[in-house]
Amino acid sequence: MANIKSQKKRALTNAKANLKNSSEKSQLRTAIKKVNAAVAANDKQAANEAFNKANALLDKAATSHLKHKNYVARQKARLAKAVATLG
Repeated sequence: MANIKSQKKRALTNAKANLKNSSEKSQLRTAIKKVNAAVAANDKQAANEAFNKANALLDKAATSHLKHKNYVARQKARLAKAVATLG
């Protein structure tokens, strides 16, 4: 444990940021899984809704530097391709 006051504060803010980032990453993974599950079930309406939610979360992750922009672009392309197969 740190002895310096500013480092104690920094440790607290790091812990808060870690919780927030973990939560957002988990939401993102869940949203991607929901799109894939809807595609697997051939449910076009659910897939489109899940895809829109996943796109929003992916964009948010890219702007907050939670995920790299190329990762986000790749995931969006894969999900769009999967949803498009439903016709």
